[in-house]
Amino acid sequence: MLLDSFWISWIFKKNHMKDYLEYKGYLGTVNYSANDKVFYGKLEGINDLVNFEANNVSDLEAGFKEAVNDYLETCKELGKIPEKTYKGVFNVRVPSSIHKKIAMLAAKKGIKLNDLVNQSLDYLINNQEKVLKS
Repeated sequence: MLLDSFWISWIFKKNHMKDYLEYKGYLGTVNYSANDKVFYGKLEGINDLVNFEANNVSDLEAGFKEAVNDYLETCKELGKIPEKTYKGVFNVRVPSSIHKKIAMLAAKKGIKLNDLVNQSLDYLINNQEKVLKS
């Protein structure tokens, strides 16, 4: 694998989302508004906007499951595929110093920058517990 410790530490040195809900293969974010004194979230990985909220965690979990079930039922009624379509293309903004380092690493290894990024992302997916330490 072409991913060195510098690259790993640079990518993952900030806090990451660790509070989420999962149900039927769908992911829901979990947030809290101190001003409104309410928990809230939204479904991720879909083409539509589906939110849910509650005053406590138990109700938030129930609201999330209800939102997933309602969304799936609505999609079924409309004959719509519920999952988001991913094109396989996205822009990543990095500091110019990092861009240079990974471009030089790719050149040294005789591979394209895109291939290096793909291998790095594959490494992350397969080693997320090791790489994304809380």
